[in-house]
Amino acid sequence: MSSELLRQCLYPLLIPFTFFILLLFKWLLPPSTTQNHHRPPPSPPKLPILGNLHQIGSRPHFSLANLSLKHGPLMLLRLGRVPVLVVSSVDAAREIMKTQDLVFSNRPKMRIFEKLVYDNKDVAMAPYGEYWRQMKSVFVLHLLSNKRVRSFSPVREEEVANLIADIEGSLSSGSPTTVNLGERFAALTNDVVCRVAFGRKYGEKRFKAMLMEFVELLGALSFGDYIPWLAWVDRVSGLDERMDKVAKELDDFLDEVVEEHVRKRMKYEDGVDGQEGKEDFVDILLSIQKESSLGFPIDKVSIKALILDAFAAGTDTTYTVLEWAMTELLRHPNAMGRAQAEVRRIAGHKSSIAEDDLDQLHYLKAVIKETLWSHPPIPLLVPREST
Repeated sequence: MSSELLRQCLYPLLIPFTFFILLLFKWLLPPSTTQNHHRPPPSPPKLPILGNLHQIGSRPHFSLANLSLKHGPLMLLRLGRVPVLVVSSVDAAREIMKTQDLVFSNRPKMRIFEKLVYDNKDVAMAPYGEYWRQMKSVFVLHLLSNKRVRSFSPVREEEVANLIADIEGSLSSGSPTTVNLGERFAALTNDVVCRVAFGRKYGEKRFKAMLMEFVELLGALSFGDYIPWLAWVDRVSGLDERMDKVAKELDDFLDEVVEEHVRKRMKYEDGVDGQEGKEDFVDILLSIQKESSLGFPIDKVSIKALILDAFAAGTDTTYTVLEWAMTELLRHPNAMGRAQAEVRRIAGHKSSIAEDDLDQLHYLKAVIKETLWSHPPIPLLVPREST
């Protein structure tokens, strides 16, 4: 083989081989002591390029918990190019989330949230600033305040009564029947949130499937966030296509919801349709938009992003806790017996428990707290970014 032919064969391999050698030296050599004299938190061994990504399995909270047992409650990971501080103790979490909250109040930019929640226009992932403060105040005052939560009590009681009647109807046939409580609880929380936010139910299978896909994508891993030059992996794996599809379907659905409320408000203003005292969350957001009471304009995109927050936070999390609580009670008959005895004692001669009776159900509250500890619906909090 001539030297020219040999050179042509080896030249294409020269650049990747050189790149690999440089990475290997950077990985093996100790860091320069002249760059930084601060001692970083302990960190598990990492690989070139990937960092610690290979140590995050399909259940990240288990992977992180096991790593924290070895490396401590403050642990530094390198997820691709992104340094991530993992906090897994009460004291450290209190320091970051309460004492030093202002320093760690920002949110990192992530492709999935930018795509699904209108470029971080929602409350959960909006960057720290005036927009976030105003959107949070809207959410808290008009959806989560004690007065508003109590005003939704008839909706919750009615939907719970419908659930019980539905289960009783399934069991009254006399033949062996299987009741899927998971599906029943999902329908219950979906109907409650729909009535509170939209003023009516949206029980179509298409909507439920779309919402389930949305929640699942929020927990997906995008390679482009951690290793930008591997962003093509998200296209090959189909993640980009799934995000585009769900974002388009949700946007079309929310457009219909907002337009429906706009038409109702126009009828009410014209005196055609009486709506006083029947405002839902979308109506309130449209009123704020019209009155410009926030000090800056709130557009249609922000309205849709806030509605999505209500669903993401209020549906999947709630029915997951209910399903696990019932599962654990069935696994532990003694606990089930104590919970049943407490409910019967508080109910007395009444046919059902009202929301006003809940303060007296101490054992049931303990069951819910134990369920949240054993099976947290969101085991990892929304990531924070240091400013």
